This record gives sequence, structure tokens and C-alpha cells, in this order.
Amino acid sequence: MQRLYDFLRRHPTWVDGFWALVLFGISVVGGTVQQEGAGTDEPWLVVPAMLLLCLVVALRRRVPERMFVLAGVVGVAQLVLDVATTVADFALLVIVYTVAAVGARWASRLALVGGLCAAPLAQLRWPEYDASTAGNIAVAVFQTVPFALAWVLGDSIRTRRAYFAQLEERAARLEKEREAQSKVAVAAERARIARELHDVVAHNVSVMVVQADGAAYVLDSAPDQAKAALETISSTGRQALAEMRRLLGVLRTGEHREGGEYVPQPDVEQIEDLVEQCRSAGLPVDFRVEGTPRPLPSGVELTAYRIVQEALTNTRKHGGPNAGASVRLVYFDDGLGLLVEDDGKGAPHELYEEGGMDGRGHGLIGMRERVGMVGGTLDAGPRPGGGFRISALLPLKPAH
Repeated sequence: MQRLYDFLRRHPTWVDGFWALVLFGISVVGGTVQQEGAGTDEPWLVVPAMLLLCLVVALRRRVPERMFVLAGVVGVAQLVLDVATTVADFALLVIVYTVAAVGARWASRLALVGGLCAAPLAQLRWPEYDASTAGNIAVAVFQTVPFALAWVLGDSIRTRRAYFAQLEERAARLEKEREAQSKVAVAAERARIARELHDVVAHNVSVMVVQADGAAYVLDSAPDQAKAALETISSTGRQALAEMRRLLGVLRTGEHREGGEYVPQPDVEQIEDLVEQCRSAGLPVDFRVEGTPRPLPSGVELTAYRIVQEALTNTRKHGGPNAGASVRLVYFDDGLGLLVEDDGKGAPHELYEEGGMDGRGHGLIGMRERVGMVGGTLDAGPRPGGGFRISALLPLKPAH
């Protein structure tokens, strides 16, 4: 049935053609529908009128305005030539509805006028001789009602379609705006990540320069200290190269710092200070570290800190007055696990997706960008029973 329905929707002219044949067959079998003196029933006049009216039904949706004009011409010809009315004149009612629903505005207005005039004109042309004047008027009014209802129904369908078309256009426009906002949020977050990673690399290079100067100073007097400094330079350089690999492909905007000094970015050790700040602000936070803490790449530490920072900020803003949170850091052999949960009412998931988490255009978009920079994975969503959960796994080695 669904296939049949889809086929009929794709071929409306075939459907109309079928009903035109049915209408013609009924008209031929039923003969003329007339009272005594209601026009001539000569075949050479009646049959062409029936054929043209059935053609109106067949092509009503393909060329509605032209079919309306054709129906009007046939109707006027019936009045002038005294051609008997038949079942095929039902096409006049159909074309009034069609033009009101899908035709041009001028045709719709003219169809309303023509539909209201058709029955009175027919009653004047072929009056009921055995009825009084009031009876003829009553018959004319009764026959006019279907035309008025057909036009009202068609016009209401036109209005309904226009309303739905407007809703679809609005939805498409909102979707485009949302995509544009998401792209802007992604670009802004990438720019921020690029600036922070740039500071990390600059800090590492500064450490290398200081160690190199110290090694040169004690090279002759304290070879052991010089060797230790060179080892520090080697490890710091490798770390800087790893961060530079993550930096590749990230577009940085043309913002410049007023000062030329680069400072190290927050790391995992400062997460505890961040938790204390939240506690002092009135948010209960349970903080635990599992596994054996060890040095991590700067990019991983920075990403972990920012995820916890933004998650706790969101809990404070949207969790409600009695919300609490928990933060877990888990050191694995090959990565760092993060789990931030709260038991508040939480912000709508759409707010995370649209970047409204901390009011600066971040949210899940920013989190995913950060996690993606270090080759990790992120999972976020509502908790069963209320609240929100954010979990991330950050590998210690960048993915190739």
C-alpha cells in the first residue's frame, strides 16, 4: 500500500486522468441530468462539452489556470447554446477547488466569483417552471453552497501549505545558522588551543635555553651537572616537538600579546587548586586520584585541566543550589582517564552542543576539539537519575 501511495503521489496527472475517465463514463451512462425544458440534449453539443469538462479534471493540477479558463468557456457556451447540463459539470466544482488551492491569486479570486454566479445564472437560464420565484431562489442558493465550500476548502489548504512551507524554510534557516555558529565556535576554540599550545612550546624552549646556558657555564667545572642539563634539554626538546606536531593544522588568528613573555599553562597538579576554588565558592566537590601520578605531556595536562575547569563551571552555573560534583583522575599505563560528574539538574544537552557551557563559546565543541588535539576520546551525556557526566581518555602518546 505504501508503494502504491508513493506512486500516486509521484504521478498526480495519472490519478486525475483516471477520475476524468470515471466521470466521463458516468456522464455517458447517466445521460443528461435535466428537468423539462432544461436545455437541448443533442449529442453533437452535449458530448463535446462532456469531453472538455473531463479534460479539465485530467489536467487540473498540471495547468490549473488554463483549465479554469477552459471550464469557464464551456460553462458560458452551455448557457448561450442551451446545452443540457450533465454529470460532467461536476468538473466546475473540482476546478474551483483546485484553483483556490494551487492556482494563481487572480485565478482563485475569479473562481470564487464564477462559482458564486454559476448556480444563479443556470437557474435563470433553466428555471423550475413548476416552482415559485422563492423556490427558484432557494434552489439557486442551495446549488451555490457547494461552490463556496469548495473554494473555502481549497483556499484553506493553500494557507496550510504556505504555513508549512514557512516552517520548513525557518527550520532550514535555523539549521544553517546553527551550523555557522558551530563552525565559529570550533574556529574560536582551535585558535585558543593554538595559543595555549604555542605558549607551552615557547615555555619548553625557554627551559632548553636556560639549561643550555647552565650547561655551558659548568661544562668544565662540573661535568655531571652539565650532563644532567643536557639530558633535560633532550627530554624537553622531545616534548616540545610532540607539542608542535599537535599544533600543526590548527589555525591561529592574528592576535598578538602586548607582552613578549610566555608563561606555562595549567597542568594536572593545579586541578586540586581548581577544586579548592570551587569548594570555597560553595560547590561540594569530591576529588580523587587513582593510579601512580607521573609526568605527562604538556598538551595532555592542559587538556585535562580545561575539561575539569569547564565541567565544574557548568555545574556551578546550571546544577542548582544543592548540586555536588566529583572529579576522578585515573593514571593508566598508556593514558590518563578523567571522570567529572554532578548530581544537579544540569543544563540541556543542546546547550553543551551549541557551545554555551561557560559563556565563552566552548561546551562540548571545545572539549571535543581539545581531546581530538591529543588523540583522545570524549563521552558526555546525562546521568541516570539526574545530573551530567563527562568522561575522557587522553593517551600519553599522540596518535599517528
